[in-house]
Amino acid sequence: MADFVFIEGLQAKAVIGVYDWEKEIQQDLVFDLEMEHDNRLPAATDDLSKTLDYEAIANFILSYCLDHQFELIETLAERLLKDLAQQFHLQAVRLTLRKPGAVPAANAVGVKLYRRFTD
Repeated sequence: MADFVFIEGLQAKAVIGVYDWEKEIQQDLVFDLEMEHDNRLPAATDDLSKTLDYEAIANFILSYCLDHQFELIETLAERLLKDLAQQFHLQAVRLTLRKPGAVPAANAVGVKLYRRFTD
């Protein structure tokens, strides 16, 4: 399959980090997602319930970041993908998670993950 629904540049706030001062503040995170989804049925029916609702997914991510606290962005990314897959029945997803400002000399640092949940 070569169809994707994507969200680019989703800006979220989260309490994340290993240092004591990071556990007391919210920091900026930026998410890019590409979610594999067969878009033929939604295109043929013009029915939102047949596609991936990117607004619902974006809101889920924003809430998830506010409701959970992690030290590592790796942990956040892995657990978020697991919960997204369960909630939205994702087949496969490519996630880029950036933490701007974590390294002053870089625009951002982060992780990129690809997970397939069904074959």
